[in-house]
Amino acid sequence: MAAPQSSPLNSPGISQIDRAVLTIREMLLRGDFAPGERISELPLAARLQAANVSVSRTPLRLALDRLANEGLLRPWPTGGFVVCEFTLADVWDAIETRGTLEGMAARLAAERLRDESELDALRGLYRQLEEMVPLDARSFPRYLELNEAFHSEIWRLARSPMLMRAIEQVVMLPFAAPSALVFGHAESEHSARLSVVAQEHHRAIIEAIANREGARAESLAREHSRVARQNLTHTVEDWVRRIPGGSLISFKKPKNS
Repeated sequence: MAAPQSSPLNSPGISQIDRAVLTIREMLLRGDFAPGERISELPLAARLQAANVSVSRTPLRLALDRLANEGLLRPWPTGGFVVCEFTLADVWDAIETRGTLEGMAARLAAERLRDESELDALRGLYRQLEEMVPLDARSFPRYLELNEAFHSEIWRLARSPMLMRAIEQVVMLPFAAPSALVFGHAESEHSARLSVVAQEHHRAIIEAIANREGARAESLAREHSRVARQNLTHTVEDWVRRIPGGSLISFKKPKNS
């Protein structure tokens, strides 16, 4: 009998926390856990091991805390976590809301920019992200970390504590955070293509802010949020196609809806 293949997430340089977060997030989106199902560390560790993802207990606990901050889990009073219930419509609304708020942040950043040097951090993050494109499974965790920092820097440049507070609330909704993406093996080519599109958005947003083009920066940031929706849509559609009759399921809205 052939030995099970090692997961790319077990590669050196990928932390155990990142391995667990990415794998469990993908499992939650795929529906491997029922809404309200309680998740305990030891059974989950065994489940991850069966998926060829090795994670020890402390990193697993930290990963579950991170997923709870993303709104995918909630702590259980007597220990462990419970799976939160959400629909794809909830996810799309959350991403759209983040895009709207981030658009406002980009516009304010352009309008309130005082000096070109204030974009140094944003440009530095862009260069680091550029070195990682196109993505593969091994570089994906680091990409998510840098992408989160890039978005956070735009929020900071808006100089609006009230807007920052609103964004921080939104990114706690399921799959709304900039880093709440998935990179399943089947759709790795699609994820790599999306990373190229996302990086072009990053470049254009920096340019618009630098040129004090508030309306353009806002439009670009809102469009950029849809990369997250494309990532999740493609992932779900790919999984659905793999089940009997899955090709009959449409993710498009009826024309008259």
